Amino acid sequence: MARRILSRFGHWSSYVFAVEFDTKSDPIYFALEGKHSEGPQVFRNVLADERCYSLHVYSDDIIERAKFYGGLKNKLSKELPSECTLLEMSTFQPNVKDSVIKGYFLKDSSKSSATERVLGELLRNDPVYVCSYLCGGEDRQWSQHLWSNTEDGWVVGSEKYCVVPAEKPKHHPSTLNIINDDVFYSFEDAYKVLQQCGDIIPESKAVLELVDQRLESKEKTAFPVIVIEGLDATGKTTLTESLTEALGATLLRSPPQCLSPWRARFDTEPPLIRRAFYALGNYLTAGQIGQEARKAPVILDRYWHSTAAYAIATAVGGKLGNLPQAGSEVYGWPGDLLRPSLVLLLSLSPQERMRRLQVRGQDKTREEEELEANHLFRQKVEEAYQRIEGPACVTVDASPSPDQVLQQVLLLIREKCHL
Repeated sequence: MARRILSRFGHWSSYVFAVEFDTKSDPIYFALEGKHSEGPQVFRNVLADERCYSLHVYSDDIIERAKFYGGLKNKLSKELPSECTLLEMSTFQPNVKDSVIKGYFLKDSSKSSATERVLGELLRNDPVYVCSYLCGGEDRQWSQHLWSNTEDGWVVGSEKYCVVPAEKPKHHPSTLNIINDDVFYSFEDAYKVLQQCGDIIPESKAVLELVDQRLESKEKTAFPVIVIEGLDATGKTTLTESLTEALGATLLRSPPQCLSPWRARFDTEPPLIRRAFYALGNYLTAGQIGQEARKAPVILDRYWHSTAAYAIATAVGGKLGNLPQAGSEVYGWPGDLLRPSLVLLLSLSPQERMRRLQVRGQDKTREEEELEANHLFRQKVEEAYQRIEGPACVTVDASPSPDQVLQQVLLLIREKCHL
């Protein structure tokens, strides 16, 4: 296994490691060297009696990698001792796209051998790399020991490196693998993912059969296409229905109704597969838009902005500042997806939005539960919305009465779409 790592990555020691000890602050970054050097202690959050390990998931098969990592945390939680703490970890080459290897850092305060037994079984049978960390000497210097297989089982220490602090990279590691892993920018790339899932997710074939019959969409439409975006309970449904009536328009929703039979199935899949499914939904919607916008204006309840904003906010770990900077290609519109004429983002204070949710009394979606429980996640979604370009969102204050919001939006549409 060690030789496989070295041949695949050139030099394991050229990678930087990031451990999320606290999701509200920066990760602990460290690198590897051949010998110890003076510097601050890297793992200040590790107690003297805790043993440390790391698990890194890698496979050349992107579907295998996504599926295995998707279920790994649950597997480890069940099999490891209760005294073992799992922390998010990534291994990457600074500022190099697609270089991130996801995994976990383990702090084990148990006295049993169960942790090493579980990790050894994973090393033998699954697409993982395993390391242990030892602390020694008066200066408590840490070393990383890369595990490898032998014919009789596993051994520790085939490769040994000294752990040293590393500088904070320009880009948070979670941003390096977003393109075509969390957000898709072409029909072909999203389609390819579901194609590769055919043998393990039978529903993929049914979705692709539907997608193969999608309607043709063109860049230009005879009538304007107006997208209404926003978090739940900001008034999207009320506004889209009112606009449809006021403008004599056609109302469409994304994802389209034709995908409903498979949404619950794909919502259980890891991000790579789930996001590819919803990306294809946008292309199905684009086909519908192309047909309907020949006859009348189209009002669209959500579109690519939602798909991208939620995916980016979910993928990027830690603080709001970890999001890719405004102007990043991550926020660019897919070149082969029909562009709307105008995108309006309904904005509401968190307090008013929560009040409306309570009045509605409806079951919460998984995303809504996350928005409600995690203020930071909500901030990242809203900021991602604002940074998407080509077209960018025009923010609309949704706090007045529904009729006042409607009149405000009609003025914007007449100004920008000449209706």
